[in-house]
Amino acid sequence: MTLSRSLEQLFKRKSVKYGIPFLLLVVGGSFGLKHFASLRFEYRKVTLITPEIAKELGIELKKPGTLESEYEKIKDMDIDNWKQVRGPRPWEQNEQS
Repeated sequence: MTLSRSLEQLFKRKSVKYGIPFLLLVVGGSFGLKHFASLRFEYRKVTLITPEIAKELGIELKKPGTLESEYEKIKDMDIDNWKQVRGPRPWEQNEQS
């Protein structure tokens, strides 16, 4: 057998004919997707607002609360006695209006 005949038989196999292009598509696609996903984050038009810029614009930034400060807010509330109130459905609001 010659080399060209053995290669011809090799490329006639279904595993080579369909498997190699599939693997190339999956592996190549993952690299391509990684490239396009990184472009999304590299060229964003969104800029972060620093506290100095917020003061210039007149925006008041709230400081993040701690778990203890949130606990202090609800500590004195009576959470054991409550009544469940059903909110109106959209079709019920239209009938009342």
